[in-house]
Formats: sequence, structure tokens, C-alpha cells
Amino acid sequence: MSSRSQDDHVFKALAHPRRREMLDLLKDQPKTTGMLCEAFPDIDRCTVMLHLKVLEDADLIVARRDGRERWNHLNALPIKQIHDRWISQYAGHALSIIDRLKSDLEG
Repeated sequence: MSSRSQDDHVFKALAHPRRREMLDLLKDQPKTTGMLCEAFPDIDRCTVMLHLKVLEDADLIVARRDGRERWNHLNALPIKQIHDRWISQYAGHALSIIDRLKSDLEG
């Protein structure tokens, strides 16, 4: 898969607030699909599974089976790659504009 296509999958996955909440829950430790279902009592198990599928397709989670349980692990690498490719470049540009503005105001 091309880098651009992978970025599209990551952005699509991160676009939904429920999926971002799921990633937040996985930040500290992996959780079973059942645990994630319990964390979202207002949606059914099938909907949770659909969200997990989008996250898995974007490589944001890695699922491992242990007996009957499916453990979902966060993979933060795609988020770091998005940061390195997009956010850090724009943040650096914004900081240089602020620095120039500060210099103009002081001078």
C-alpha cells in the first residue's frame, strides 16, 4: 500500500470521534473486544466490531487472539508518521511566523 493510501486510511479512521475514544482507551494497555463493548454501552457489539475493523485496516490497532478473547493493542506508529509528515512541518512554519511577528513588534 502506498504511503498516501495508508495516510488516507489513518485520517479516515481518526475522523470518527468514537474510534478516537477507542484509541484513547487502548493507550495505557490492550483491551479485549468485550471490554471495549462495555465501555460503549450505547452501541451494540457489531458496531464496535465495525469501528475496530476500520482501526485495524488503518494499522492503528493490532488484534491478537488468546483463546476465545480478542485482545486489541494500540499501534501508535501510523499516528507518529502522520505527525512527522504533516503536523510537525506546519507547526514549525507557524512558530517561525510567530517569531517574526515578535521580532517586528520588538523592533
